[in-house]
Amino acid sequence: MMARMSAFGGLGSFVRRPKSERPVVDRRPRLDGVPVDRLPDILPEVKRGKRRRITVIGEDVLHRPTRPVTEFGTKELRELVNDMFATNAVASGAGLAATQVGVDLAVFVYDCTDKYDVRHVGHVCNPVIEDLPVDVAGRQSGWEGCLSVPGGGYDLARADYAVVRGFDQRGNPLRLEGTGLLARCFLHETDHLDGILYVDHLGEKGRKVALAEMEQYKQEIWDEWDAKAAELGK
Repeated sequence: MMARMSAFGGLGSFVRRPKSERPVVDRRPRLDGVPVDRLPDILPEVKRGKRRRITVIGEDVLHRPTRPVTEFGTKELRELVNDMFATNAVASGAGLAATQVGVDLAVFVYDCTDKYDVRHVGHVCNPVIEDLPVDVAGRQSGWEGCLSVPGGGYDLARADYAVVRGFDQRGNPLRLEGTGLLARCFLHETDHLDGILYVDHLGEKGRKVALAEMEQYKQEIWDEWDAKAAELGK
């Protein structure tokens, strides 16, 4: 999922509540859904991983469902997750699916904030989005982009709250909740693993605009990634 300055998500209706009725939000960052005291700016996985090429819309691996992870705790899976974190950092992304580095496997990584500006970092194998009623999931509307559609983007409505279930790379079960941008990220990346890109949700006009922007700006985006890779030693 492609980041854009303060452009993801939308502001829902805001009703001022008495102080005693306002929800208490734990603003500690989350690692695989667990609150931690701090997260480093550059993650250990980024330091360990290597940059991989990001696939572009039209490549077959992006347009078909992935295989589930069946072997956990392997060196190959650990290296894939590290490389995905490194590649996502190079591209300043909010999230990245394995298909975006050319791997036909149901895994995604994420490093983004929720609607409370809390940073969440982690990865999910074999993700499944919980089916929530509309009154629980809510709705947000805002610009969405994708690292596999570099430079292109368009407004897209998504749920404002999402829950994803899956496993970490060791096979431990995960249940992750996301609001705002994080919810958008969970939905976007899980779509990738089903062979769906965000442009597939757009009408004809939106798709044309996003693809035209990609053609106009993709080289500029790729140059930015190269510069960031040099900065990170990737």
